[in-house]
Amino acid sequence: MMAPIPAGLGWRLVRFLLALQLCAAGTSSRQDEAAAERFLEKYGYLESRHRGSDLAGFSDALRVDQVASSVSHDGDGGKWSRRHLTYRLVNWPWYLPQQQVRQAVRAAFDLWSNVSSLVFWETEGDLADIRLTFFHGDHNDGADNAFDGPGGALAHAFFPRRGEAHFDKDERWSLGARKGRNLFVVVAHEIGHTLGLEHSPVRNALMSPYYKKLTKDFVLNWDDILAIQNLYGSLALENTGPHQDGNFSSHYCWSFFDAITQDLENNIYVFRDGHYWLVSQGGKRSGPHLLQATWPGLPPTIDAAAFSEEDGKFYFFRGGRCWRYKGSSLETGFPKKRHERGELPRRPDTALYFQPLHHLVLFKGPKYYVVDEESLRVEPYYPRSLRDWGGVPDMANGALTHRDGFVYFFRDDRFWKFSPEKLRVVGTGQWATQLPWLGCQDTGLNQAVA
Repeated sequence: MMAPIPAGLGWRLVRFLLALQLCAAGTSSRQDEAAAERFLEKYGYLESRHRGSDLAGFSDALRVDQVASSVSHDGDGGKWSRRHLTYRLVNWPWYLPQQQVRQAVRAAFDLWSNVSSLVFWETEGDLADIRLTFFHGDHNDGADNAFDGPGGALAHAFFPRRGEAHFDKDERWSLGARKGRNLFVVVAHEIGHTLGLEHSPVRNALMSPYYKKLTKDFVLNWDDILAIQNLYGSLALENTGPHQDGNFSSHYCWSFFDAITQDLENNIYVFRDGHYWLVSQGGKRSGPHLLQATWPGLPPTIDAAAFSEEDGKFYFFRGGRCWRYKGSSLETGFPKKRHERGELPRRPDTALYFQPLHHLVLFKGPKYYVVDEESLRVEPYYPRSLRDWGGVPDMANGALTHRDGFVYFFRDDRFWKFSPEKLRVVGTGQWATQLPWLGCQDTGLNQAVA
């Protein structure tokens, strides 16, 4: 029997994609049926029950959801011998925003890591375990695997050890438009192959050879989950005692986090997927701890969090609501909805208590908002442009003011060190390997990503 999957796990990134109301585009032309049947058989879209001279069955196959991708396999499946894998996005369609493409790719990897023991880390190095690349036409994979321009074969992937997924650069790829091929869905499917999964006979499975639309209740099918857990095991989140799996005890170090903040005792709180880790001033890490066990009443996951030095309270943001806690006690009247608080941004990227202003600051895309803690109203003349912050990136995962006086902003695996005196970024790097006070020095990560 399949173990239940904990609620609220890993939806922050997928939520970014759920807002993009996607649909498959394109229709099949009436070409030579034998040639079309050979194409479907070659790439695994036509199941054995459709093969042969059964034209009625062949037509049924074409009427199923728009085909997501075509896959050529290298070897006999297998699996990776390690649980921590790196990936690299080598290139992407020029007309799609880089950051949104990277988020879509990261969300695609999260679909698999959220239900298995796998952990993925994006790297810019040439030695990544899994490489995602867009090509034109023939790209030295053999004549049978040459891409054929718009329509037809969208992508192909290779089983573990080679660890590559190739995508047809001539297709019209999409993140949120109604036309084009949805990048997230196709990438997630191809990642499954690079992990060792074959096509699924279950029509609603992501690993089905047929296109799966991204709906607001999008999750992996039970068949996808059983298949990946059969290869790599499940992620035992409930095991948080002293004998917990070492991988999850440092889970955020190998990937990214949803939010981060620091209290008056310089304890750092790192939040991800309904859990949090506590890192003491000396860099000692504990956790993961259940978010809702410490702060009852919170939703399963959060968008942003901040601890205010002004009033000594925790502020959590999710969607259009805000929760305020004194210790672990939710204050009366909370959560408060966004429309009750004026112009607070919906789903803020980052929350920060900024000492020079003695106020909370919320960041959303290219803008920031200065907020009064007591009333939770945006101060006059805000929002303003993020350019005021001299090099701070948009869409950061979190930010905190460290005891060294600098403000650190985090996005994915990188940090930006901001000087409140100079009002600009004065340094940047990879936080897990360069900031020991985040508690990641005992994870062996330096060797893993070298």
